[in-house]
Amino acid sequence: MQKMLRKQIFLPQDHGSWVFIFSPLIIGLFAGRQFTFASFSLVTATIAAFLIRQPVTMAVKAYAGRRPKDDLPAARFWIVVYGSIALAALIGLIMEGFHYILYLTIPGVPVFTWHLWLVSRREERRQAGVEIVAIGVLSLAAPAAYWVGIGGYDPAGWWLWILIWMQSAASIVYAYLRLEQREQAKVPERSVLWRMGFRAALYTSFNLASSLALGLASVLPCFLFLPYLVQWMETMWGIVHPAAGWKPTRIGIRQLIVSVIWTILFVMFWR
Repeated sequence: MQKMLRKQIFLPQDHGSWVFIFSPLIIGLFAGRQFTFASFSLVTATIAAFLIRQPVTMAVKAYAGRRPKDDLPAARFWIVVYGSIALAALIGLIMEGFHYILYLTIPGVPVFTWHLWLVSRREERRQAGVEIVAIGVLSLAAPAAYWVGIGGYDPAGWWLWILIWMQSAASIVYAYLRLEQREQAKVPERSVLWRMGFRAALYTSFNLASSLALGLASVLPCFLFLPYLVQWMETMWGIVHPAAGWKPTRIGIRQLIVSVIWTILFVMFWR
């Protein structure tokens, strides 16, 4: 039983990934303005699907020789547990009339398969492109929660998806910048710092400009640019204040704080 309860088997070890599932869920639930049995089923299914990634990954590593074969019984056990919970929750959604929500799970299949293929080849680390695509799949939790909350389909749900994906993608790019900075032996020249941070600055500046323009055009709530302003300010500060010598935990905590602030502000101004 002790082997079955090892955290590295049944809980994701990349702790920063939690915000990428809870942020879309929270935003979608608040945008939907009501929490029903269908909402509970959706949250349960989403979290179970998110959690099942860990034991499946551990199983693939064991088959690929990266982990001891002794991990397989525990991995299989948690795959069955999470799979059963997700299946029961999905049945609840179908019974409530939200069968179309299941279409949102389709993009996750090839993306997850891609991730497992990289795991089998020991190539899953530092794959920013894969992570950005995967975050797009996780962000689909927002329109799903929104549609369940309002009781039916609404095109505005796609805006939630795009807006959250934009923020998450910029967050990943910025995180990679901070990790690159911490490896510097000394603080580079200002021009070098800006070259290193160009991609992160481009992502956050695009997000800020887009949300501001769409707000002025009354396509989106007019103050929805403010959450993106917070992220943009953090990125500009981080470019000229490199994280040389920082521990990854310190970088992760700061990223988490910014993401929480962004989520709270988004919920406030979307309403």
